[in-house]
Amino acid sequence: MNEHETELLRLTTAGSVDDGKSTLIGRLLLDTGSVPEDQLAAVERATRRRGGGGVDLSLLTDGLRAEREQGITIDVAYRYFATPRRKFIIADTPGHVQYTRNMVTGASTADLAVVLVDAGRGVLPQSRRHGFIASLLGIPHVVVAVNKMDTVDWDAGTFDAIVAEYRDFAQRLEIGSLSFVPVSALHGDNVAVAGGNAPWYDGPTLLHHLENAHVGAGRNRIDFRFPIQYVVRSGGRGLAGRVASGTVSPGEEVAILPAGTRSRVRSVGTFDGPVAEAGAGDSVVVTLEDEVDAGRGDMLVRRMNLPTVATECDATICWMGDAPLDTGVPYLMRHTTRTVRARVTSLVYRIDVDTLHRERVDALGTNDIGRVEITTASPLCFDPYRINRETGSFVLIDPFTHATVAAGMIRAGVRSAEEERTEASPNVAWEGWNVPRAERERRNGHRAAVVWLTGLPGAGKTTAARALERELFRMGCSTMLLDGDQLRHGLTGDLGFSAADRRENVRRVGEVASLFFQQGSIVLCSLVSPFRADRDRVRSMLPEGSFIEVHVECGVEECRRRDPKGLYARAERGEIPELTGVSSPYEAPERPELVLRTDLESAEASVARLLRHLRESGILGNRHGA
Repeated sequence: MNEHETELLRLTTAGSVDDGKSTLIGRLLLDTGSVPEDQLAAVERATRRRGGGGVDLSLLTDGLRAEREQGITIDVAYRYFATPRRKFIIADTPGHVQYTRNMVTGASTADLAVVLVDAGRGVLPQSRRHGFIASLLGIPHVVVAVNKMDTVDWDAGTFDAIVAEYRDFAQRLEIGSLSFVPVSALHGDNVAVAGGNAPWYDGPTLLHHLENAHVGAGRNRIDFRFPIQYVVRSGGRGLAGRVASGTVSPGEEVAILPAGTRSRVRSVGTFDGPVAEAGAGDSVVVTLEDEVDAGRGDMLVRRMNLPTVATECDATICWMGDAPLDTGVPYLMRHTTRTVRARVTSLVYRIDVDTLHRERVDALGTNDIGRVEITTASPLCFDPYRINRETGSFVLIDPFTHATVAAGMIRAGVRSAEEERTEASPNVAWEGWNVPRAERERRNGHRAAVVWLTGLPGAGKTTAARALERELFRMGCSTMLLDGDQLRHGLTGDLGFSAADRRENVRRVGEVASLFFQQGSIVLCSLVSPFRADRDRVRSMLPEGSFIEVHVECGVEECRRRDPKGLYARAERGEIPELTGVSSPYEAPERPELVLRTDLESAEASVARLLRHLRESGILGNRHGA
């Protein structure tokens, strides 16, 4: 079975008015056989009524009467289609500046954004606006579809100029994966199938991008968060809700927040009966070993993996209300299943989404995006949005009209206004660093990255990491080596070797690696890190392409023969009850960026391959070439 068969990709499309978003989606639907015959016939009739011939593909998504009459998109239209490799949900969002809030709504759950640029008009303010919003919402993949290439005779120079201009703009944002495809939605070139009009383009089609994008890049599969929706009292006391992130299994020790009460999971039930494990998106009923005081709005988490519990937060909001933001109004804040009274205590700045400059203002108007500080009447349990979309997002509601007036993304706990006043950089991707990472990378002459070496004890991870760091240092690169054995003398010295402790070990090292990454360094992490989910969580913390997972592969018998630290001998004597590869499982990477066979190649050969990969992936700059 293909690994993508059961995956669902949520994507959003955006661009300026008349860039061809609806036509592009219509083309995708038509060319993948996703348009029922009766709907296609209805669209053909509608096309004839408007005086056109053939099929106006935009009508497949422009469903409102006002849209069909005006020939524009004014609301978010959702469409579904599938290929043999993957299922898709598309949000077709408006291009008008006055509908910025609609794009925020449509893109809030997306894994990928398709930003359209009209080849004849080039990069417009709305093109940049939608790229910024995609970055703000943490969408891990952005594909810029340069549409209507047929109107410029498929000129390669026009395409290259648009790519260069948009790349220059995107460098100021936090966009993980950025790709460009020349297309003609009207004629179908490079949408679902490659056309013959651009022999100078040898990249994949748009559909190929959609089918192969890594879905889990923006999802948190590690931190267990279970907002309680209601209490089930039939046959006992169960806590019902949907798992927001992470997983939960019977026997795990948990805490109920914000009270902090501890208990242990007795069972996890679904509509079909008990399960051994539930994951993000599953609707379940959790029963605990103890009778605890818990109800709607509380959150179930792992005891050793806690979110922030506070009554203040620092957030970015998109204002959707018709009336301006009023710092004197006590709004309602809906966060997961909890609704509390909240007040915007400080409007730090508004972001000019065309220039990315920060502006001091007294209010936010409709479609404005700004940074605020919020105080709530009772504690919230949250994570930063960049780590967890589910627990890092919220909406503000007008207490009088009950209309949603803002969508927000939590950055962290509140920082002082004095800190904000001293900021000089207009870079909106700044997350607490006085000097942005992009500036550090330019000075270093190379991109920042996290090279994560994982493998069995004795496989040669530390040897490879140390040798690689020596070579990078010789080349003038900024580096940091985080070795698991060294860290257990300090940062992780309080942890054992149980599964829970190993997860916490990787979490801590991942957080430290992220800090050095933001400083522009190439961070080398050498840890056994036996569980895929833990490594995936670290990957999700970084922009696409910045996490390089290296499987240092070596047979367990060879590792046992080497036994450089005596771990295998200690395990045989019973001194280490849970040794990875012996009495504890090791989950090898499924799709690592690189595999080193240290039982078949020399350390020098392994380092040479590592350096070659860093060059080919663009981490090392020209001055660090071979």
